[in-house]
Amino acid sequence: MADFSLMWPSDCPRQFKELSDDCCNDLSLEYICSRLSKKEYDRNVIYDILRKIPSSSRVVKYRVDVFDDILRHPQLRQNIAGLLEQLEFLKSLHKHARDSEAASIWQIINRLNELDSYIDCVTGIKNSLEGQEIHSEGLQSLLAMVRQIYSESGFPALKEDIKRTASETSKIRSVTLGVNLDRTLAPTEVGVVSINNKPYTHAGVLTNFYEFASSKNGLHDGAGSDSMKYRVPNAGSAGAGVAVIKQIPSMNGAFTGLARVYSSGDGESNPLMNNLNEVITDMLKPVVRKLNDVLAKYVDVSGYSLISLIPELTFYLRWAELVEKLTGAGVPMCKAEVLSESRREFYADGLYNLKLGLKITDGESIDLVLNSIDFRAERRVYIMTGPNRGGKTTFTQAIGLIFLLAQHGIYVPANRCMLSPADSIFTHFPADENRTVDLGRLGEESKRMSEIFSQATNRSLLLFNESLATTNFEEGLYIAKDVVKALHYLGARTIFNTHMHELAMNLDALNASEPSDSNVASLITGIENGERSYKVSIAPPCGQSYARDIAKKYGVTYAQIRETIDKNSAKQE
Repeated sequence: MADFSLMWPSDCPRQFKELSDDCCNDLSLEYICSRLSKKEYDRNVIYDILRKIPSSSRVVKYRVDVFDDILRHPQLRQNIAGLLEQLEFLKSLHKHARDSEAASIWQIINRLNELDSYIDCVTGIKNSLEGQEIHSEGLQSLLAMVRQIYSESGFPALKEDIKRTASETSKIRSVTLGVNLDRTLAPTEVGVVSINNKPYTHAGVLTNFYEFASSKNGLHDGAGSDSMKYRVPNAGSAGAGVAVIKQIPSMNGAFTGLARVYSSGDGESNPLMNNLNEVITDMLKPVVRKLNDVLAKYVDVSGYSLISLIPELTFYLRWAELVEKLTGAGVPMCKAEVLSESRREFYADGLYNLKLGLKITDGESIDLVLNSIDFRAERRVYIMTGPNRGGKTTFTQAIGLIFLLAQHGIYVPANRCMLSPADSIFTHFPADENRTVDLGRLGEESKRMSEIFSQATNRSLLLFNESLATTNFEEGLYIAKDVVKALHYLGARTIFNTHMHELAMNLDALNASEPSDSNVASLITGIENGERSYKVSIAPPCGQSYARDIAKKYGVTYAQIRETIDKNSAKQE
């Protein structure tokens, strides 16, 4: 059970590539995580999982199927949400159980609580999965596992033992103490007079103390019982902190016992309370022995391994909630079909940038433009050109997000998608100006490109966004031509969006220049009647036609400007 995962098949090594900070920033991972949950814990968990990208098609298929099961069963998701609360409680008990300073009685009661919570968690998982139409290997394996635990661990008998022993210990409701004082009224000794089955309810303890001390008959002649007397070491510090005994509830909210003694003083333990702790533990030895006898029968039962499911269930649950919200707003999301990673292919119809879909769920009125693209040997490297603000960056980022979501098993923003997993994702977007101080813009961009090529393989996904645009045109074009040749040679799936239309010209000659199993193709974003259409198509670069359409729309062609001048002159006459 300790090694079980809903993200990693048991027969696969847990191998992944961690995306760089630049890549996470370029794909807007923080923004996307912020839309998945308002809880900081959830956002951190999801971000950490997202940036660790698996590349095995076996692992990706495993995750895709698990997520599909969770998304298709709303009742299962509701049950998982409840299980997460139980698992979090189990996690808190695990933390207390590791505390070696707790007295044996507190450790035993913590263990009782842990076992009770563990039973609830296993039973909850079993009941949630049984009766559901589960297809994924991951959830079927989880169900088989909890069924085995349930049947082999004697849960019915264990539940009764916990109930009976917790009932006996819960009868202890109060302790009567006898405290000896010195001349300054500092406590020097403490002894337990009795352990009672009713709580002490008399109010005004401090008031009564002063009333007894100041009245004629307030002080008793003699001493109380000497039973279980303990001297307080370093009596002068006995009052440094006030101890608190924390109550731990069971899963049904009922009180089951005491967790441990904490000090609320200056961080040092309270000697008086420490001795009291020892006294109570010593007096309760018969109870401790009985509890140990009960727990010995279940020494192999441990709930700690279930805790590892918390991040994974959180990840799947939050994404399922978001996907359902997107589809409810009429935004398409689909299950990706996983191809062998060796094929290095990708097909998507009706794709869009996830961030646009999120804006629609916020109520923004957006005309969502859906596009299609494929990566295969005939066109595995795309040089993308188009007008400024024509959607090149949005489209480039959309491709990265589809790969990222699909490889984590999440439905992707498209009508249909098939992909061979990438072994990693590399992005090259414009950098913050503060990072270019030492090397200059051209030097900084060139350095990052070199780092990408030193790590990328022909199974990677490379996304370049207006690379080399920050230098003068001649220098940028000179370097970009060599980069495109290198991309052709590498054969990785690539989007290289650029304002340099010259890069996408004469591609037949480039593809024939040296042997490669991957060709370079031209991709353009279109303009219709002077308006940006945001439609993407495979076609030669349009070059000056973009500027001509825009100039005509706004009336700044030579003929239009001349006509305006003539009209103004006529009015003045």
